Amino acid sequence: MHDEVFFGYSDAVSASGWVLEVRQIMHHPLLRYIDEVARQGSIRKAAKVMNVASSAVNRQILKAEAEFDTRLFDRLPEGVELTAAGRVVVEHCRRTLYDYRNLRAAIDDIRDLRSGHIQLSTLDSTTFGFLPQVMEGFSNEYPGISFTVATAGPDETIEAVAKGNAHVGLSFTRDLHPDVRVIAEKPSPFGVIMRPDHPLADRHYVTVEDCVGFPLVRTMDARGKTSIIDQEIDTAVLPLSTIFYTNAHIMAKHAIRAGRGIGIYTKVGFLSDIKSGELRFVPLAERILSEYKIGAIVSAHKNVETSAHLFVNAIERHFRKVDFT
Repeated sequence: MHDEVFFGYSDAVSASGWVLEVRQIMHHPLLRYIDEVARQGSIRKAAKVMNVASSAVNRQILKAEAEFDTRLFDRLPEGVELTAAGRVVVEHCRRTLYDYRNLRAAIDDIRDLRSGHIQLSTLDSTTFGFLPQVMEGFSNEYPGISFTVATAGPDETIEAVAKGNAHVGLSFTRDLHPDVRVIAEKPSPFGVIMRPDHPLADRHYVTVEDCVGFPLVRTMDARGKTSIIDQEIDTAVLPLSTIFYTNAHIMAKHAIRAGRGIGIYTKVGFLSDIKSGELRFVPLAERILSEYKIGAIVSAHKNVETSAHLFVNAIERHFRKVDFT
C-alpha cells in the first residue's frame, strides 16, 4: 500500500472535532511528525524512524491540514511531497524544535550548574555595597561559581568586555563600544557628595558652577582633564579647586567625610553613608550629568556563558531594589 491511502483530506476538513488551533500545538508531537515526514518523503518511513504508528502520524497531519485549510503534502504513488504551504510550515516546525532544544539545553545547564568562573570588570564605586550584595545572593544560590573582580575606570571596563578580558562589566552606558551591549541599566545621575554641615547640603539641586570656591575631591583622570566631568562640562572656564586626587573610591570617601572637600560622584558608592546621614547627596542641575546610567554589559558578538548570564540576571534583579537617584 502507498502512503497516500492514509490521507482523507476532505473528510478531515468536515470532521470539526479534529480541528485544533495551531497555537495549541506549538510543542505538540505534530512538529516532529511534519519534520520527519518531510525528511523521509513517506509517512511509513517517518513513523518507523519515530517508532510510532503510521495512523497516529497521519491523524495529526490531517488535523493540521484541516486547521490551515490547505494541503501540506501532495500525495504521490511513491510517497508524499511538501506543498508550498507545507514548506513554510516545516520551516516553522524546524525553527521551533531547534529553539526548544536550545531552551532545554539552557535549562539543563542552569539545573546542573556546579562550577564555573566569572571575570568581572567594574567601577570601583560598585564594590561598596551594591556588588557585594549581588555576589552574596548569587553565591548562596550557586556556591560553585568563582569570581575574578577587577576595578577600573568606565572606559577601561568597557574595553575589557569588548576585548573578551571580562565576561561582564559594570560601567556607565552613555558612550558604548560597538563590541558590547547593555543587558540591564539603572539611572545613576551625578551629584555633589558632601558632609551634612556643608553650605550646599540643604539645596535641592546644585550646579558645577556652585562648586567654585569649594575644595574638590576628584578622580585621577581629572588631572589630565579626561574625567567625565571635564568631558561633559567646560571646566576650563570654571576655576574649580581640587585639593585631593585619587583613583581609590575609599580614599575619596574618607577625604569627604573628613571635610577636606566635596566630591562630584554618583550615589552608587555612598549609599550606606547617605542612608546613615553621615554624608549628603545633592543632584547636579546640569541635564547632561543627570542622565547618566550604570549598566551591566557583555560582549555584543560572543555567546554569554550560562554562569555569566545568570549573574547578569542577578544584577538586573538587584537594580530593581536600589535607588541611585
